[in-house]
Amino acid sequence: MASDVASLRPEEDGPAPMIPFSILDLSPITEGGDAGLSFRRTLDLAQHGERWGYRRIWLAEHHGMPGIASAATAVLAGHVAAGTRTIRVGAGGIMLPNHAPLVIAEQFGTLEALFPGRIDLGLGRAPGSDQATARALRRDLDSDPDRFPQDVLELMDYFAAEPKQAVQAVPGRGLRVPLWILGSSLFGARLAAALGLPFAFASHFAPALMPQAIAAYRDGFRPSAQLARSYLMLGVNVFAAPSDAEAALLATSMQQSFVSLRSGRPTRLPPPVAGYLERLGPPERAMLDAVLSCSAVGAPATVAQALAAFIARTGADELMITSHIFDHEARLRSFELTAKLFG
Repeated sequence: MASDVASLRPEEDGPAPMIPFSILDLSPITEGGDAGLSFRRTLDLAQHGERWGYRRIWLAEHHGMPGIASAATAVLAGHVAAGTRTIRVGAGGIMLPNHAPLVIAEQFGTLEALFPGRIDLGLGRAPGSDQATARALRRDLDSDPDRFPQDVLELMDYFAAEPKQAVQAVPGRGLRVPLWILGSSLFGARLAAALGLPFAFASHFAPALMPQAIAAYRDGFRPSAQLARSYLMLGVNVFAAPSDAEAALLATSMQQSFVSLRSGRPTRLPPPVAGYLERLGPPERAMLDAVLSCSAVGAPATVAQALAAFIARTGADELMITSHIFDHEARLRSFELTAKLFG
């Protein structure tokens, strides 16, 4: 897939600038594996990432997906935080429409009380599932679609030292849990700017509006008690290996998953397949080129070039690296090789 590397490659070679790198993990369930194995691998990745210098590891909320185990995000965050010492652990993110803000304040207040100074809370407004699953989560699909900003404000108040609401979050009140807004559109960018919160854009799977969202966030940012200046995190798929050819092979597992998902047939993460892209028709190739354009695939020098170009083009303050690789050891190696690029 040409866009995996070429679209991010700079005109001149050079090392990636020194900005923080972090990890996004969905606890992928591989073919032949199960959720328990996925969780053990997530913790192992977090422990390695901590040693390699990654700033944070975030866990995403998805429901009803046969290849993703991170449904109970707060529970998994507690498991990872308990098994690490210094790396920040958070949700990337909690899909707030699925939950009462008070419940999330209590859950993440509990995490912050257990692991002070290490918990992040990223918030999204998508259901993280299909409509049938959303209804099973007791989500009111007929409710006001614009309620997300009000829910965020309610959640922020639960963490305040002097909440305005009569109901209090215990634990939660007065705890400094950093809130982030997640998004793949201009809506999240504008909300994060208006509230003075850091913004994480899902460019690793929905890059279409990235330039517009970056501009909307930076142009509209208003300083807040949490944040004096805008702070932008961007998602990037990275598949690093000793050679370009091996990295391209590793990336075919994620490519297969996306094609299956977009075809309405989500599956567990499959093993890599040599020559997979050549077997696809033009529509599938075009879809992958579009949704996975923010990716770096190759040997360390190739990945370094790609990430340097991406950072220079976007001015990102931090990169959130995700790597959907079938073999766990190959996935660890990819993150280790990437870590060496930022020292």
